[in-house]
Amino acid sequence: MNKLGKTLAAMIEKSGSISLYDFMKLSLSHPEFGYYSRQEPFGEQGDFITAPEISQMFGELIGLWAVDAWIKLGSPAKFNLVELGPGNGTLMADILRSARVAPAFLAAAQIQLVENSPRLRAKQATSLSDHEVCWHDTFPDLEDMPIILIANEFFDALPIHQYCYQDGVWRERLVSTADNGFAFSLSPETTSLDLVPACADGDILETCPDGEEIIGRLSKLLSVNGGAALIVDYGAADTILGDSFQAVKGHGHVDPLNNPGEADLTAHVKFAILKKIAATQGITIQGPTSQGRFLERLGIEARHHMLRQKADDAQKKKLDAQLRRLTSASEMGTLFKVMALSHNMSASTEGFGS
Repeated sequence: MNKLGKTLAAMIEKSGSISLYDFMKLSLSHPEFGYYSRQEPFGEQGDFITAPEISQMFGELIGLWAVDAWIKLGSPAKFNLVELGPGNGTLMADILRSARVAPAFLAAAQIQLVENSPRLRAKQATSLSDHEVCWHDTFPDLEDMPIILIANEFFDALPIHQYCYQDGVWRERLVSTADNGFAFSLSPETTSLDLVPACADGDILETCPDGEEIIGRLSKLLSVNGGAALIVDYGAADTILGDSFQAVKGHGHVDPLNNPGEADLTAHVKFAILKKIAATQGITIQGPTSQGRFLERLGIEARHHMLRQKADDAQKKKLDAQLRRLTSASEMGTLFKVMALSHNMSASTEGFGS
């Protein structure tokens, strides 16, 4: 058992089984042994690769989406440009590069990054060395100005609770020690859940309190100050039942309870729940739509064609593979969804069709 495993086992020995939420949160964010404190998550040499790391086309189109949103906000002289979970800083760097088409946008943008990993902050500082950046450990209380926010593969990494339906009641799924490792168990206490559709024995419901709180705060912020938010993540558009807790290491799936802190732990985003929370603030909600369709509406094929014209044969092959990876139904195109929240704009944000 590794060091974090021993720490978690000692907690369980002292106080009893812990929630999956606590197991996931400590596995990812423990200051000494957590995944984001020690591992190299992103890119071909890491455990997984995100859309900005796959191709510059993704971030460039998101940058143009943000510029368009700013114009529809009335081109405010100052606004908060926020990214949740900026990774290596690649996405924000691509956004700001493509936004050079609108110098006034860049001059108005107050760049705010939400990142609690010192190691990743250092990478972001290098990627964004030409820009003034403010970092926050958690979603900040922002000044009284409009906001344009981007969250790419952020909500899937937030810790979740799981509940299992058995014999007509819900019980929380916990993590216990077993055979010098960890195993799932069920709480002896029952839980009342009020947003569950018809279900059957063995069904799993996942909740993400941190994500739900952030969407609530973001939606209220939009309703007061105006702005737009773009959320890109994987999960179903409507389904809220099902066990989606998983671990990825070396671009492959591994047992999520083994070797805590050494693999990336994620769960599918429940867009239906996020939409319901956002709707209480009376803001405009677009999507979720598939990532592939969203990028096609923003013009990724035209951008791909433009880059291809200046490429050699090897580069053309790579560009074709990147386009396929981002948009194909067999790759990221369908599993990943895109949802936009906005308020006080002259028209809806781009990428969602009529």
